[in-house]
Amino acid sequence: MRVMVFAKVTEDSKMDGPPTPEMLEAFAAMDRFTEELVKAGVFVAAAGLKNDAQAKRIVFDGPSRTVIDGPFAESRELVAGFSIWEVKDMDEAMAWAKRAPNLMPGKKSEMEIRPFYEAEDLAEFITPEEFANPRTGDRGKLGVA
Repeated sequence: MRVMVFAKVTEDSKMDGPPTPEMLEAFAAMDRFTEELVKAGVFVAAAGLKNDAQAKRIVFDGPSRTVIDGPFAESRELVAGFSIWEVKDMDEAMAWAKRAPNLMPGKKSEMEIRPFYEAEDLAEFITPEEFANPRTGDRGKLGVA
């Protein structure tokens, strides 16, 4: 089973200015944790996400689209990064997540784990022919999307 793990921080968890010794240790701890995931065959991908002027939100309201420029200071929580893990079940994903270090020393942060839709979950939308002939190429490597 594949899961996406969202690392969330609160709005007061800004990464402006030089990193503190605590932040450097938190990043080193996350690097060590990621190595454990790799060695266990769980790690698929991961990246941190910026919340600066390059960030954008697109609000869909019927046919109209509104672009909101970052940073998103008005948010109560921000997705600071993500990981994709390959685990046997949600219990294994939760066990790994509970071992993860807190990237914001002395502050509240959280992880959210969400399973990917797999082809079997979308049986009502996929024909038997599509099941018999899975996608190939780069799109097929990433899953159903």
